[in-house]
Amino acid sequence: MAHPLVPKIIDLATPVAEALGLEVVGAVFYTNHSPPVLRVDIRNPNQDTGLDDCEQMSRALEEQLDTVDFIPDAYVLEISSPGISQILTSDRDFISFKGFPILIRTSEAYKGYKEWSGKLIRRDETAVYLNQKGRQMAIPRPVIAEVLLQEGE
Repeated sequence: MAHPLVPKIIDLATPVAEALGLEVVGAVFYTNHSPPVLRVDIRNPNQDTGLDDCEQMSRALEEQLDTVDFIPDAYVLEISSPGISQILTSDRDFISFKGFPILIRTSEAYKGYKEWSGKLIRRDETAVYLNQKGRQMAIPRPVIAEVLLQEGE
């Protein structure tokens, strides 16, 4: 399951990104790192997301995060661009990459596994569906940490 601060961070980061002409694609808070790492993925809808976009977003978001003080301890803020990312997050991603090979990583073991691979069928409110050698699998969204586009199969 995603860190409980992630929705608050996305809510805070979204207007910051929009003011810069960017979109927030997702956020992950890696508390198992020392210091913890907060990664926010952004996309420039008008052109390839560049280093300048990441730098501008980093400065603007850092200022906002310091103001609200959600995270009491030291952490590292990373702003990155998923590009034709490995990470699928938006409805558009899940529609665009239907039939493509994906890897689903779960935050906890689901049916004994933390990684599931197959071809993307679809995503709905409850699960992400994939085809594993002709069999459909439904991985519940609450246990999904990330969905990655895979190279080949």
